Amino acid sequence: MSRPTLAGRGVAPNPPTPLEPAEDSAAADRTVLVPAAGAEPTAVSAATAVPGPGRPRSAGPASGPGTPKTPGNAVRRHRAGRRLGPVARVNLLAAAGIVVAVILNLVAGRHPMAVPDLLQALAGQRVPGVSFMLWEDRLPQAAVGILAGAAFGASGAIFQRMLRNPLASPDVIGVGYGASAAAVAGMLFLGAQGIGLSLIACAGALAVALLIYAIADAGKHTGARLILAGIAVAAMLQGIISYLLTRTDIRMASDALRWLTGSLSASTWERAGMLGAALAILLPLLVPAAAKLRILELGDDTAAGLGLRVRGTRLGLILLGVGLTAVATAVTGPLAFVSFLAGPLALRLCAGRSHLGSAALVGALLVTAATFIATNILHDIQLPVGVVTGALGAPFLIWVLVRANKEGS
Repeated sequence: MSRPTLAGRGVAPNPPTPLEPAEDSAAADRTVLVPAAGAEPTAVSAATAVPGPGRPRSAGPASGPGTPKTPGNAVRRHRAGRRLGPVARVNLLAAAGIVVAVILNLVAGRHPMAVPDLLQALAGQRVPGVSFMLWEDRLPQAAVGILAGAAFGASGAIFQRMLRNPLASPDVIGVGYGASAAAVAGMLFLGAQGIGLSLIACAGALAVALLIYAIADAGKHTGARLILAGIAVAAMLQGIISYLLTRTDIRMASDALRWLTGSLSASTWERAGMLGAALAILLPLLVPAAAKLRILELGDDTAAGLGLRVRGTRLGLILLGVGLTAVATAVTGPLAFVSFLAGPLALRLCAGRSHLGSAALVGALLVTAATFIATNILHDIQLPVGVVTGALGAPFLIWVLVRANKEGS
């Protein structure tokens, strides 16, 4: 006996709801949706179908963090991870260039060393005529040149980025002349050497920097006005240095003049250690300084809106740049235009991404390369390193001035 249906009892069945999944799907990858009355069934992919009560939701095409780690994706991620940015490439190339310049100065410079003798001397064996030259002359000279170049390069980049002007380097705006004038006065009248001379140079550079800062109206106008004030103070200090040299005997004046040209010939391990200790304190400060500089580059109003104390930050950056310049100047003398050249060169090599670390490495490379050139450019004469850096920087300064004149700035 058949069971009576709902229709037979006079009860109408519930009509199918729209988009209700059929329970007897014919294919594993297809779902038939039963539409409302009068519409045709629609078949869609199981990946996009609305799951029923007993059907788990399909993951669909994988994307985002859940992307399957196929061999092709892994290779692409590995290659992307191996790519170096422009700053990292410049840093690696500059470091490699420093090593090459030092090696060339050992094996191909004046009085070259044979490679086997050099390796024996580096291993600690005593090689007559090589060990003394290596450990007491070439290596101290290389160490002082690298440290001083890094200090000059970082200092120049700080001033140039803070004032947003390539002319705003310590050796242009008078800070280097302040250190030089104080050091010459200390050498001639106090007989200062070593740490005492460094402290005197730091005091002179700091005094000149504060004077220039005050002339520029306590930091309210730190662009062209500060640069012009620095150039005026630098001219005054040059006159003071010339006067001091005329008031002493010829021997001391000769020593002071040799120091004023900028030279690494008097480099010793003691001076390298003193400079290294000072830079171990100052160079780590470049990390927070770079962060502050990025905010200052947005403009004073924007930086103040972001909560930065503009005047205090600018004064702190000036003190850091002055300290870097002063400690290097006290050891090597004023190496002309290293501060001026390192920042713009690093900026151009880094494809417009200014980086204080890159400027420091480029400055070290400039000094080590200039050392090799100064030693070997003339057959019978070894030039001071400052002469070579000045010869390299002067054309660049003229180019900057011509370019600024064409741009109307």
